[in-house]
Parts: sequence; structure tokens; C-alpha cells
Amino acid sequence: MLQVLADMITQRETVKRPLNPQLQWIKLSDEDLQSAFPFWVPVDIKRVQNSLQALGVLLIDPLSDASRSNYFAIDDNSTHDSPAGQATRPDVAPKPKPAGTASLIPTHWQPDDNWVKLCKQQSIPEAFLRDLVPEFVNYWRERGQARFSWGNAFYKHALKKWRNEQTRKGTYELASTMSADWKPSPDALGILENAAINASFIEDAIPEFVLYWRERGVVHGAWNTKFIEHIRRQWAKFSSSFGLDDTPQVIADDWQPSVECYEILQLAEIDEDYACSRIPEFVLYWKDSQQVKSSWNTVFLQFIKQDWARKLKNDEKEIEGAELAHAEDQSLTGSSQRRIQERFQRIADRSWAE
Repeated sequence: MLQVLADMITQRETVKRPLNPQLQWIKLSDEDLQSAFPFWVPVDIKRVQNSLQALGVLLIDPLSDASRSNYFAIDDNSTHDSPAGQATRPDVAPKPKPAGTASLIPTHWQPDDNWVKLCKQQSIPEAFLRDLVPEFVNYWRERGQARFSWGNAFYKHALKKWRNEQTRKGTYELASTMSADWKPSPDALGILENAAINASFIEDAIPEFVLYWRERGVVHGAWNTKFIEHIRRQWAKFSSSFGLDDTPQVIADDWQPSVECYEILQLAEIDEDYACSRIPEFVLYWKDSQQVKSSWNTVFLQFIKQDWARKLKNDEKEIEGAELAHAEDQSLTGSSQRRIQERFQRIADRSWAE
């Protein structure tokens, strides 16, 4: 916004205003601002204006008429960014800067008291701020970029550096070596128990976990997280050793249903020989699809139940068709045309296949 307004000040007719006669003022309406900043909605334009006013960089002199216009000026000679010591030397007059232009950062630039106070409101120590100034000045002098307010740029820089410092210190303070009496937090135990991991298994794994990390002397700040990861890996190995591995995998070439699978088929009154005859087709289909499943027994049970239901339905239709054909042979000569038509409709019914 400052850059656009500065260009408009140099290109349009300016006037003097009693609010600050030393500055160049231009009159802009709400329509002028919207045209200059088409990428912002009116509420955003107002928000940025208020922010710049609070920083003392932008001055706005409102008009009392109904034209919804205001006078704007850029205060680039503000003491917010004056070099340290320049204003306190009466024998050296400060070199005026043209209004509405940005400037390079001075060699001995220092943030004024207003910016220091603003930083302190964010709980940033003054000593921390002063240590940042040399690096800040050297960085921007080497880049050779001009800004309207170096105090504002420094405030943002200091705020970012302070937050990074707080994050780094917080991580360091939380980090510690493993102690002999370490125990997982209730939250960590709750997460593991919700994952259906046996409580006794978790309790038995704590001494080994503590011993392992104590011998290595590693400093860490998230022991509970590492413990959760360790228990999950160990539980997966433990479950796998007892045939409880639920890791998704492709079907094996020689896959066979488990004994429990056949027992379930028997309870469902599904012929075991028929189920065995369908295994090669089942394996071939899933082998070609290359899909992974956690339990092929479950998939096979679903397949056999559906296939067995279709087989029973087809057998029933075949029996009904044979009986119907036999009855027609017996009564065709003595039946009426209406009965022949009804039976034909019954034969042509294919609703069972839908």
C-alpha cells in the first residue's frame, strides 16, 4: 500500500494540510482506493490503513463532506527510524528525505524507544533486541533494499527470532536422559490400551525400554512417544509369532483355508468338498489382482457363502424347471390356451437372476 500511495503522490497534484504542512497530501476517494488496490476488498484496505496509521507511517486527514474522500500523506521523516544520536546533536542538522519515498537503512541505525516498547509488550528482553541490531543492519545494507519503515521491519524480525528462541529453549528444557524410575504417562498407557495391547505386555516391556536408553545416555524430549512406537512394534512381532499377524499381504500360491475356516463352513452347512473345489479359482483370481488383505480366510468365507447361495438357487430353479416340463407333458393336450400362456410366462421368468 505504501509503495502504491508513494507512486500516486509523485504522479498526482499534491496540497498542504494543516495536520502536517511539511508533507505532500493527495485527495483520494473510496473508489480511487478500490481502483488502486483491486486485489483487496474494502475491509482489507481499511485494515491495512489502520495498521500503517498505528505505525505512524501513514497519515490520513478525513474530510467532513459526503464525498467519502480523505487526504493521505506518507510520513517518511518520522523519528521512528532516525539513526541513533542524530536527533540529539544540535550542531548537525538531519538531512531531509523526500516525502513518499523509501530509504536505505543507515549504517548506525538503532530502533527508537517506541519500537523497543512495542517489542517489550511481546515479552522480548531489551538485551535480546540489542544483540539483533548489528546483524539486522548488515543484512539489509548488503541487500541494498529500501524501506519506508525500518522500525516496522525490525519489529517483525525480532518477533520471529524471539519465537524461534523460545521454541528452541522449550525443546531443550524438556529434553532429558532416561532415568531409572521412568514410567510412561497415563496418556501413553491409554493410547496403547485403546489399541488392544495387553496391559501385562506393556508393563513387562518398561524395564527393558528403560535399560536400553539408560545405557546409551541419549537426551530426548519425547520419551512417551518413543515408548508408544516401541510397544507397537514389539506387539506386532509378538502377535505375528502366534499367527495373529494382521499385516496386509498378497495371497500365497499354495494358500489354504485354516481349520477354523472349515469349521465355520460346516456350521453354515456348506459342503466341504465344494469349498475345496473352489480354492484354485479363488487363489488365481486374487493372485492376478495383486491386492493385499489382512485375512484371506475372511475373504474366502465371504466368497464361498455367496457362491454356495448362488449354487443352491440354481439347483432349485433346475428342479422347478424339470417338474414344470414334466407337468406340461402330462396336461398339454387337455389344457386351455390360457393355462399354456401362464406356464410359458413362468418358464420365461428371469427375476431370480437380477
